[in-house]
Amino acid sequence: MFQTTRRRLALWYTTVTAVLLLVFASGFYFYVRSTLIERIDDTLNHVAEVVQRSLVIQAVGDQVSVNVEASFRDNSISLEDDHIDIEWFDPNGNQLWSTFAEPLSVPLHLNQDGETVHVSDTQFLRQVTERVQIGRRVLGYLRISHPWFEVTKPVRQLVLDLSIGTATMIGIVASIGWFLSGLAMQPIRESYQRLKQFTADASHELRNPIAIIQTNVQVALADPNPDPQMQQQHLQVIERLTRRLGKLVDDLLFLARQDSGIVQPQRSAIELDELLDEVLEEQGMIAAEKEISLSFKVDRALEYWLQGDRDQLSRLFTNLVSNAIKYTPENREITVELSQSKSGLLTKVIDTGIGIPEDAIANLFDRFYRVDPARTKATGGSGLGLAIAQAITENHHGQIQIESQINQGTTVMVTLPQSQVELS
Repeated sequence: MFQTTRRRLALWYTTVTAVLLLVFASGFYFYVRSTLIERIDDTLNHVAEVVQRSLVIQAVGDQVSVNVEASFRDNSISLEDDHIDIEWFDPNGNQLWSTFAEPLSVPLHLNQDGETVHVSDTQFLRQVTERVQIGRRVLGYLRISHPWFEVTKPVRQLVLDLSIGTATMIGIVASIGWFLSGLAMQPIRESYQRLKQFTADASHELRNPIAIIQTNVQVALADPNPDPQMQQQHLQVIERLTRRLGKLVDDLLFLARQDSGIVQPQRSAIELDELLDEVLEEQGMIAAEKEISLSFKVDRALEYWLQGDRDQLSRLFTNLVSNAIKYTPENREITVELSQSKSGLLTKVIDTGIGIPEDAIANLFDRFYRVDPARTKATGGSGLGLAIAQAITENHHGQIQIESQINQGTTVMVTLPQSQVELS
């Protein structure tokens, strides 16, 4: 699929560039051709003007005519290819003088703007024909000719050069287009792979609880003489799994909204130490059940104001403290520290739990990632907690980092921008 899309992108890129090159080459060709023709016509008109000024006009009685012998003294014929030829015709169109070796079989046609005439199969001429007159009296016609190959020769070379250049550029563009389409497809390929993995993980997380719920319901319905105690157990299992599914769906919905940018944080002034007090109070009962000491270290003399979404920040620190409790054995301690740093407000959640391998820390924020799937299953986690924590932190222009050592504990550090004053 990606190779087909890449080929299509490269083909479209090459086609569009080829069309633009062809349009440019065609325009350049016609511009050069018209420029050459214009220069030749200007030369012919200039020669015609010079010749007209040099004509010797004589008057015999009431008749005025051109003295051909005096006007055209040099009747030599040049054999050079770029020679400009001159012809003189009387008022009746009869040729009286010419620099051509043989008269042209081209009828006289008055044209001061220049025209291309066909002399033979291999010879074309560019001609200008002007009427010479005094008042209303026509003295004759002057025709100036120039070899047409002065246009065709450079134009043919130009066509060859443009063809080679255009073909070469199209080949280069095709190669570059293939390379650039590969670069353009790389993020899409990575996103697609992440989406596939995310979909597979989400399907797996949803499939197992649904299958267990379905099994419990089928067992309960299949018993013709249901035992109330067994029914109660089935309902408890279903209730627990339903709660787990609800939390998973809620987490997935939150991440989907964050990715799409549908929901923007509702920012307000928050005193972070008070928010952490609330989180620790809520998590205190869970920690007490495991006989874990949960403490909070903060300098109450300082102020810890920030601008943020209270619900999101509460969820962020609840996830972090909840994770610490899950992976800290009984009779150990968890410490939450809040302080001011150069970067902002620094919150540390320090546990003395089982720790995380060093090579796994880089992947901890990936969705559905588990250091030990069996261990995570036992704690009821889905692998989305830290992904949500990172999303919330980034929403508040903060940073989150994790340091850990096996069997010694884990420290999660969250830095959030601080507001200097409380904003009402």
